[in-house]
Amino acid sequence: MNQGVTVKQKKEFVRWYLKRYQMKRRECNWILTYLLTHDELMNNVHFVEESHYCPRAMVMSVTESAGVPFRFYKGNLMTADAEKSFHDLRLNPNEDMYIQLNFPETNAIEYLSALEENPHRPKYLDVDQRDTQLVNELIEHLMNQQEDAAYNRMIDEALDTGNKERFLELTNQMVAL
Repeated sequence: MNQGVTVKQKKEFVRWYLKRYQMKRRECNWILTYLLTHDELMNNVHFVEESHYCPRAMVMSVTESAGVPFRFYKGNLMTADAEKSFHDLRLNPNEDMYIQLNFPETNAIEYLSALEENPHRPKYLDVDQRDTQLVNELIEHLMNQQEDAAYNRMIDEALDTGNKERFLELTNQMVAL
């Protein structure tokens, strides 16, 4: 994710987004269009994931999304009233505003070029490299156990049926692992 997204990149993304999607609430279109015409506001807008952790944020969803149509967060308050958020945006142009957009193409290059790291997201939600390594080791261990159990079942079956060739073949394969 980007740290220093320019106003130009944000505007290009918003134009792409508005051409491509229909919002669940028309007020969302108005807000995004308003941002396009106000560089000083757009400079303080940050497109992030999980904006509900931010002190001042909006969540907007397109019709194809299962997300809430609109939410505005400021401090401990939350509202679905888009007009209140618009007034807050106009009255506090120098405050950071974090916007989360819920739409299907979150891996689109246009979106990724405007997406920023959410500085308010709790660190305990992050997966670090040590956790990833532990999970990979656990998966590998479980897969080895499963493979050993499968060989043991086939060896037992060869013994039960008296199939000496199959028994020798399987034990040799198991030793090679």
